[in-house]
Amino acid sequence: MAELVMAAATPHNPLLWRAMREPMPDDLVAVEANFRRIREAIADAGVDTLIVLGTDHVRQFFSDNSPAFIVGRAASYHGTYENEVRTFGMEYAELTGSPELATQITGREVLPETIDFSVSHEWRLDHSFVLPLQYVRPELDLPIVPIHANSILPPLPTAARFAALGHYLRTAVESWDNDARVGLLTSGHMATDVGGPRTFNGSPDPEFDAEAVAWMRDGDLEGAIAGCRFDRIMAAGNVTYQYVNIVAALAAMQGRPAELAEATTSRFASSPFFLWGAAS
Repeated sequence: MAELVMAAATPHNPLLWRAMREPMPDDLVAVEANFRRIREAIADAGVDTLIVLGTDHVRQFFSDNSPAFIVGRAASYHGTYENEVRTFGMEYAELTGSPELATQITGREVLPETIDFSVSHEWRLDHSFVLPLQYVRPELDLPIVPIHANSILPPLPTAARFAALGHYLRTAVESWDNDARVGLLTSGHMATDVGGPRTFNGSPDPEFDAEAVAWMRDGDLEGAIAGCRFDRIMAAGNVTYQYVNIVAALAAMQGRPAELAEATTSRFASSPFFLWGAAS
């Protein structure tokens, strides 16, 4: 059977692509080091397939049709979008899909009991998928299953639903009749505002960041679910809800404390970096 051998969470701020250049600016040295640590963890774990959990930024999925959880079942994917190349200097990416694992996750004929997934057979991936991959697996040689989790267009799934997603992904991987070594890569934000006076002015809510790091460091899944109420998380910043992608990773790793749990400071809002290895 397949095995879920690691999980990690990173930022997907596209501004990093222009800013992180040699010589590395002092305020981004720690950010680059944490990306490198996760890149090494993926290699050390022998990951051969990646589930990439991200949030499309209203590019592929719009308010007229915005399911909560969408699984990509395509054989290949293209990323990113022209404006992300033009504005942030990002590079286009061609990625191989894993329709077999996607079908294992969604079911071939009947959806699983836990999550009502939607399925996409044609999907152009934005920076929330492409940028983390370009930092932690720059070879872009691993087949992926992208999963869009709606944490941007209300009504949003609760944090408990993201935990259920994480639990289910582990079950789906472990019941896959395959010897694959699967990794889970997700991305999101700590307390972050985009637009307005709190943009690019450090963390708009250091108290939330401290709590959010502690949930992962201590393996406190129930605390994370309780602490990610919509009103609390939106008070921390208008795009902070994408932190709940990391709650899914904690659940997928059975609520174990993260080996790396950090809100890394820089010129931008604090960056999430979390890493779990396989259980010993």
